[in-house]
Amino acid sequence: MSDLERRRAWLAAAAMGLAAVGGQALVPTKRLSELRGPIELKRNTPLSFADWRVDTAAAGVLVNPQTQALLDRLYTEILERTYVNSKGQRIMLSMAYGADQSDPSVQLHYPEVCYPAQGFKVERMHEGWIALPPGRLHVKRVETQYANQRFEPVTYWTMMGDMQSLDLFAKRLAELRHGLRGEIVDGVLIRVSSINTDSAAAFALQDRFITDLVAALAPAFRHRLTGF
Repeated sequence: MSDLERRRAWLAAAAMGLAAVGGQALVPTKRLSELRGPIELKRNTPLSFADWRVDTAAAGVLVNPQTQALLDRLYTEILERTYVNSKGQRIMLSMAYGADQSDPSVQLHYPEVCYPAQGFKVERMHEGWIALPPGRLHVKRVETQYANQRFEPVTYWTMMGDMQSLDLFAKRLAELRHGLRGEIVDGVLIRVSSINTDSAAAFALQDRFITDLVAALAPAFRHRLTGF
């Protein structure tokens, strides 16, 4: 275990301990999703922005690595679209929102777990940052392939309440922060992927797409998806 991993493990344990202590004094009773109102992914995500537009001819291109029954149980709202630019390059966008992240049985499911469950093989994973004008996104990169035929690099990030929460410590910290206010935290996972055997080129295109998308969002909706 590296020094960074040890530090994260220690901080996560400390956060969980604090959460346990805080939980004895204050049990969250207010749903953050109700305090902030519905997220309305489809209405608030533009159909076109910058050089991107929804590809109406892309039926069947986007594959959700989770079964419909599981999606219905886990998430309050889901958005799935394929966008295309003027060069014919396609990006698949998936957003999944869960109004209550206090119940482990309905918490966000991550691509590195869901993709293998549907027959994909995870080749490599690493974390990174995308620098945007309003702030930085902490993202995870996942390189997947299906039967040596479909190579699908994935970039994703998650939000717990108003905090980016890609690792366990950040997740626990968000739960504690909102819990001390008496709030039951909500969560959203944003996944961007494309079909490409060149992962570096795919991630570069995904970064451009994410940059354009975030710039096109209304401030309140952008905050719910990014924290800034």
